[in-house]
Amino acid sequence: MNSLEEIFEAQGKMRWAVANTTARERIVKLQKLRKAIVDRQQEFYDAVWADFHKPRTEAWLTEVFPALEEIDYNIAHLPDWMEDKPASWSWMFPLNRSVSHFEPKGRVLIMAPWNYPFLLFIAPVAAAVAAGNVVIAKPSHKTPHVSEFLESLIAGIFEQHEIAVVQGAGAEVGDRLLALPFDHMFFTGSPQVGAHVAECAAKVHAGITLELGGKSPTIILDDVKIADAARKIAWGKCLNAGQTCIAPDYALCPRRLVQPLAEAVADNIKQMYGDTEEARRSCENFVRIVESRAVERHKALIEDAIAKGAKAVIGGAVYCESADRYTPATVLTDVTPDMDIMQSEIFGPILPIVAYDSLDEAIQFVQSRPKPLALYIFGKSSRDIDRVLRETTSGSTCVNHCILQIENLSVPFGGVGMSGTGNYHGIYGFKTFSHERNVMHQGAFDPLSFLYPPYHKASDKGWRAIIQHLAKKVLG
Repeated sequence: MNSLEEIFEAQGKMRWAVANTTARERIVKLQKLRKAIVDRQQEFYDAVWADFHKPRTEAWLTEVFPALEEIDYNIAHLPDWMEDKPASWSWMFPLNRSVSHFEPKGRVLIMAPWNYPFLLFIAPVAAAVAAGNVVIAKPSHKTPHVSEFLESLIAGIFEQHEIAVVQGAGAEVGDRLLALPFDHMFFTGSPQVGAHVAECAAKVHAGITLELGGKSPTIILDDVKIADAARKIAWGKCLNAGQTCIAPDYALCPRRLVQPLAEAVADNIKQMYGDTEEARRSCENFVRIVESRAVERHKALIEDAIAKGAKAVIGGAVYCESADRYTPATVLTDVTPDMDIMQSEIFGPILPIVAYDSLDEAIQFVQSRPKPLALYIFGKSSRDIDRVLRETTSGSTCVNHCILQIENLSVPFGGVGMSGTGNYHGIYGFKTFSHERNVMHQGAFDPLSFLYPPYHKASDKGWRAIIQHLAKKVLG
């Protein structure tokens, strides 16, 4: 591979040729990408299994299918997105014509995470291609088999001077990339690293999109259907072994319902993955943690919670196996805000349940913490649901389910505050990688000609005097 700087310079030379491609030309590129994914998807399934034992069905459902859906959505709508959008006329310049013109940002950096290493690489790359950019994309070094596959996949379709995949640890390659004057930087990962990316982007005045995370709460309302909520929460928490940026991180539950909810979630975990801890550990449908030190972190969080009075309804620290990269699905009750598990995003299959005595208390709990990437509400009362929506904020919200809000491509996906900056998916991805340019075309008649200096001469008569008088009257 050429050096990063050489690739960056080569892409700079190619930037305008790519920017001036037609919708048809970009669609052909997206179609080639789609075909390659379909033809080589088994290679991806093998790679993601080697990295952290993600089963084929889950890999298809959460990575391949949504990536293809994103590409198809871009293909279907791109000609319309690229059209100039007429603006309303200005009363002062009634014959002028203004449009919003979408043009590529230029040279784009995409830094993808390890938890959904395929989808969260392909989706922004497809959006950047649709918008007409050149791209340097870095997959995560924590999923080396998927990263090798992605490099091979992209190299089979694009030349390096248009899209280049570079690999390596963030400390080795990431900072070198962040030092280059990209036009836009797109990062998915932790809030801590996101702050560093934002700092580097500011130095070169690059646009940024930060897809981060945080502790996404689940608010259980008093009229909840426990059986329904428990099944959905169990699925959302254990999907990808909890290594999902919008996973339900913890539950806020009316005190009288804590134990019924915990037991129902535990029962659903058993139905999905096995009745015993040994069966669940051996279950091929339960994803492994990406690295052993993350398992040690999970173990420490559970141990701290238990030491401070929490109870494990299922799972527990004793079943954590760092060598096998296995964190058991765990449900904790009697959880209090001072416990370590409530201080930062868990990113594992552990559900702490915090009791509350009034909805006021639950809302205040959410308000007092950093803005989450997702918020979930389970219950029937429209009044209470609307109140939670009015009095909290989050990147996205799903009512009476979880995770699913990410699937609809006609609405934006992104964070707010500490959980992210900017958004993407569908047209929002196209806009993220585009500059919306204000273009005005002067009409045949120019009213401004009556307002050029010198102003208010004694000899001013006719239209000039009338227009000046009207402008002064309207504008003050």
